[in-house]
Amino acid sequence: MKQSIMHIALVVRDYDEAIHFYVNTLGFTLLEDTYQPEQDKRWVLVAPPGSTGTSLLLARASKPEQEPFIGNQAGGRVFLFLSTDDFWRDHQAMLAKGVQFVRDPKQAEYGMVAVFKDLYGNLWDLVQFTPQAFS
Repeated sequence: MKQSIMHIALVVRDYDEAIHFYVNTLGFTLLEDTYQPEQDKRWVLVAPPGSTGTSLLLARASKPEQEPFIGNQAGGRVFLFLSTDDFWRDHQAMLAKGVQFVRDPKQAEYGMVAVFKDLYGNLWDLVQFTPQAFS
Protein backbone atom coordinates (compact mmCIF):
# COMPACT_ATOMS: atom_id res chain seq x y z
CA MET A 1 0.00 0.00 0.00
CA LYS A 2 1.21 3.51 -0.77
CA GLN A 3 -0.49 6.60 0.64
CA SER A 4 0.46 10.25 0.93
CA ILE A 5 -0.96 13.52 2.22
CA MET A 6 -1.91 15.53 -0.85
CA HIS A 7 -3.18 18.83 0.59
CA ILE A 8 -3.33 20.58 3.93
CA ALA A 9 -6.26 22.98 4.31
CA LEU A 10 -5.26 26.35 5.71
CA VAL A 11 -8.17 28.53 6.82
CA VAL A 12 -7.78 32.05 5.40
CA ARG A 13 -9.74 35.29 5.58
CA ASP A 14 -9.61 36.09 1.88
CA TYR A 15 -8.47 34.11 -1.15
CA ASP A 16 -6.76 36.95 -2.97
CA GLU A 17 -4.79 38.29 0.00
CA ALA A 18 -3.67 34.75 0.84
CA ILE A 19 -2.62 34.09 -2.76
CA HIS A 20 -0.72 37.38 -2.79
CA PHE A 21 1.19 36.48 0.37
CA TYR A 22 2.05 32.91 -0.56
CA VAL A 23 2.91 33.64 -4.20
CA ASN A 24 4.42 37.14 -4.07
CA THR A 25 5.97 37.11 -0.60
CA LEU A 26 6.98 33.49 -0.06
CA GLY A 27 7.52 32.69 -3.73
CA PHE A 28 5.11 29.76 -3.83
CA THR A 29 3.57 28.59 -7.10
CA LEU A 30 -0.15 28.97 -7.68
CA LEU A 31 -1.15 25.47 -8.80
CA GLU A 32 -4.89 25.99 -9.15
CA ASP A 33 -7.57 28.61 -8.59
CA THR A 34 -10.94 27.27 -9.66
CA TYR A 35 -14.32 28.72 -8.72
CA GLN A 36 -16.86 26.17 -7.51
CA PRO A 37 -20.27 27.81 -8.03
CA GLU A 38 -22.30 25.05 -6.34
CA GLN A 39 -20.55 25.86 -3.04
CA ASP A 40 -19.64 29.51 -3.78
CA LYS A 41 -16.00 28.89 -2.98
CA ARG A 42 -12.68 28.54 -4.75
CA TRP A 43 -10.31 25.58 -4.88
CA VAL A 44 -6.96 27.32 -4.41
CA LEU A 45 -3.77 25.28 -4.23
CA VAL A 46 -0.27 26.68 -3.67
CA ALA A 47 3.07 24.96 -3.16
CA PRO A 48 6.69 25.95 -2.60
CA PRO A 49 8.86 26.26 -5.71
CA GLY A 50 10.15 22.91 -6.90
CA SER A 51 7.83 20.99 -4.59
CA THR A 52 6.40 17.70 -5.76
CA GLY A 53 4.73 16.77 -2.48
CA THR A 54 2.01 18.19 -0.31
CA SER A 55 0.35 21.47 -1.27
CA LEU A 56 -1.67 23.99 0.71
CA LEU A 57 -5.38 24.34 0.07
CA LEU A 58 -6.23 27.95 0.90
CA ALA A 59 -9.72 27.58 2.34
CA ARG A 60 -11.66 30.77 3.06
CA ALA A 61 -13.56 30.67 6.34
CA SER A 62 -17.14 30.18 5.21
CA LYS A 63 -18.89 30.24 8.59
CA PRO A 64 -18.54 32.58 11.57
CA GLU A 65 -17.42 29.68 13.78
CA GLN A 66 -14.43 29.09 11.47
CA GLU A 67 -13.14 32.67 11.69
CA PRO A 68 -11.45 32.34 15.12
CA PHE A 69 -9.20 29.65 13.64
CA ILE A 70 -7.72 31.93 11.00
CA GLY A 71 -4.09 32.17 12.02
CA ASN A 72 -4.53 29.84 14.98
CA GLN A 73 -5.03 26.39 13.53
CA ALA A 74 -2.38 24.87 15.79
CA GLY A 75 -3.09 26.74 19.01
CA GLY A 76 0.04 28.89 18.78
CA ARG A 77 2.45 26.05 17.96
CA VAL A 78 4.56 25.83 14.85
CA PHE A 79 2.10 24.41 12.34
CA LEU A 80 3.92 24.06 9.04
CA PHE A 81 7.51 23.32 8.08
CA LEU A 82 9.08 24.85 4.97
CA SER A 83 12.16 22.83 4.06
CA THR A 84 14.82 24.54 1.96
CA ASP A 85 18.05 23.63 0.25
CA ASP A 86 19.58 27.02 1.16
CA PHE A 87 18.50 28.44 4.50
CA TRP A 88 20.35 31.76 4.29
CA ARG A 89 19.20 32.51 0.73
CA ASP A 90 15.57 32.00 1.67
CA HIS A 91 15.85 33.68 5.06
CA GLN A 92 17.32 36.84 3.48
CA ALA A 93 14.73 36.83 0.67
CA MET A 94 11.90 36.50 3.17
CA LEU A 95 13.26 39.30 5.33
CA ALA A 96 13.54 41.51 2.24
CA LYS A 97 9.84 40.82 1.49
CA GLY A 98 8.81 41.78 5.03
CA VAL A 99 8.23 38.33 6.50
CA GLN A 100 8.25 38.53 10.31
CA PHE A 101 10.55 36.07 12.04
CA VAL A 102 9.60 35.45 15.66
CA ARG A 103 12.58 33.24 16.49
CA ASP A 104 16.05 34.00 15.21
CA PRO A 105 17.99 31.47 13.15
CA LYS A 106 19.72 28.80 15.18
CA GLN A 107 21.73 25.71 14.47
CA ALA A 108 20.00 22.65 15.87
CA GLU A 109 21.26 19.08 15.68
CA TYR A 110 18.81 18.42 12.82
CA GLY A 111 19.69 21.59 10.87
CA MET A 112 19.38 25.37 10.63
CA VAL A 113 15.97 26.69 11.66
CA ALA A 114 14.03 29.91 12.30
CA VAL A 115 10.34 30.51 13.00
CA PHE A 116 8.24 32.96 11.00
CA LYS A 117 4.61 34.05 10.87
CA ASP A 118 2.43 33.94 7.81
CA LEU A 119 0.07 36.84 7.09
CA TYR A 120 -2.49 35.51 9.56
CA GLY A 121 -0.10 34.61 12.36
CA ASN A 122 0.31 30.86 11.80
CA LEU A 123 3.80 29.82 12.84
CA TRP A 124 6.12 28.12 10.38
CA ASP A 125 9.63 26.68 10.62
CA LEU A 126 12.00 27.59 7.84
CA VAL A 127 14.45 24.72 8.06
CA GLN A 128 17.40 23.33 6.19
CA PHE A 129 17.89 19.80 7.45
CA THR A 130 21.36 18.33 7.83
CA PRO A 131 22.03 15.30 5.62
CA GLN A 132 22.06 13.03 8.68
CA ALA A 133 18.78 14.42 10.09
CA PHE A 134 16.74 11.47 8.86
CA SER A 135 19.32 8.72 9.01
